[in-house]
Amino acid sequence: MPRTEIRFAGFGGQGVVLAGLILGEAAVIHDGMHAIQTQTYGAAARGGAARSDVILSDARIVYPQVTAPDIMVVFTLEALNKYRAEMKEGGLVIYDGSLFSPPEGLPYRFHSCPATKTAMDELGKGIVANMVMLGFLTAFARPVSVEAVESAIRENVPKGTEELNLKAFRKGMELAG
Repeated sequence: MPRTEIRFAGFGGQGVVLAGLILGEAAVIHDGMHAIQTQTYGAAARGGAARSDVILSDARIVYPQVTAPDIMVVFTLEALNKYRAEMKEGGLVIYDGSLFSPPEGLPYRFHSCPATKTAMDELGKGIVANMVMLGFLTAFARPVSVEAVESAIRENVPKGTEELNLKAFRKGMELAG
């Protein structure tokens, strides 16, 4: 895989950082790729801006910063508006269609994933919307293998929540078709 830059963005409490961490660990530990994951979040534990950047590559990663994301997974309209200028033209934007609709006329490929609605209505826990989005990303863009992500989920979510998180991940994969 050539260098692929992925940005997860939303606000604190949506699991943006955990989704990026799981993707990075899936790539390195389970798929044998090179990856770098960085995170930025506001001082507020919940509600402040949050971002998780992941770079994936088959080759050594020389420059560790995301400069122009190929893929952006956005949980809020505010996050899309804040980071869209940095996106590659024609890049893929996966957004939580149960929370917002993107503005018309932007030069990206948009795909809606009703992550929050699915997490609430079908799983009874809005907190796993991040795993729904991660499942959608994995099935739609295939940055890493499904097995790698499932293993990384088991290793990184709080004990006792593994099955719920895996169920949410698989639900996201179903939504991607």
